[in-house]
Amino acid sequence: MKKRPTLILASGSPRRLALLQQIGIDPDKLLPADIDESPHRGESPRALATRLARTKAEAARRDADRLVEGADTVILAADTVVAVGRRVLPKAETSDQADACLQLLSGRAHRVYTGVCVSASKGVLRQRVIETRVRFKRLSRQEIRDYLASGEWRGKAGGYAIQGLAGSFVAKLVGSYPNVVGLPLYETATLLSGVGYPATALWADPAALSA
Repeated sequence: MKKRPTLILASGSPRRLALLQQIGIDPDKLLPADIDESPHRGESPRALATRLARTKAEAARRDADRLVEGADTVILAADTVVAVGRRVLPKAETSDQADACLQLLSGRAHRVYTGVCVSASKGVLRQRVIETRVRFKRLSRQEIRDYLASGEWRGKAGGYAIQGLAGSFVAKLVGSYPNVVGLPLYETATLLSGVGYPATALWADPAALSA
């Protein structure tokens, strides 16, 4: 039996790791790619998610080739962008940033784009960008204050985490829910399978899945 490739996740996000593990995929190594995530002038949110995912995959590929020279490796990279129209919302690092995001999202629709990029051997690179539409209910000032006090917003694109307390803000969602969390699972598994990574290989081994 052919040995499966080494899978490297080019992210330190615990959410992306948990999503992968949910479908029975456990990366062999985490190799976060440290890149400048600033949008280019005039760049659309979709184009930004696409570019950042590819740039992360390429950076992780260079690092992996040095660390595991000669090994058959598959790199998985992703980046999630939250936008209102063409306006890209930040990954909130301060309560003021999160407050501004929540006020903007209150009572209106926004879009979440996740670019997913897979880099395999012999220069093979495949990529998708997935879009989910989300509409928030109208948030009261007290709800925003309470959410800010929770600290859950910290480091989250758009200043919220749909898989947490902010799930109660969502009035409507069209598209992939795990995409909003940070990794669209159907498309990710399809990309991995397309480059020869056996995405479902461990499903028949309950011991491995529960390890």
